[in-house]
Amino acid sequence: MNSDYITDEQVVKRANAAVGLEIEKLKAMEAPVIIYHRKKQVVVKRNSDGTETAVGKRLRKGSYSERIGKEI
Repeated sequence: MNSDYITDEQVVKRANAAVGLEIEKLKAMEAPVIIYHRKKQVVVKRNSDGTETAVGKRLRKGSYSERIGKEI
């Protein structure tokens, strides 16, 4: 096993940490942050004052294979 190899779990942790740092940076700059609200299934713009504005919604539901099966 190569010593430079990192596990999938480590990749996910690093990606989540990078996203968290970027969100904190945007908050410090008082810039709006775009997030996906999983329960509502909408894209939301969260401003520095705490207000949220819906800017989009999920267009499709289900997995890719389920959608392809319906189209054929």
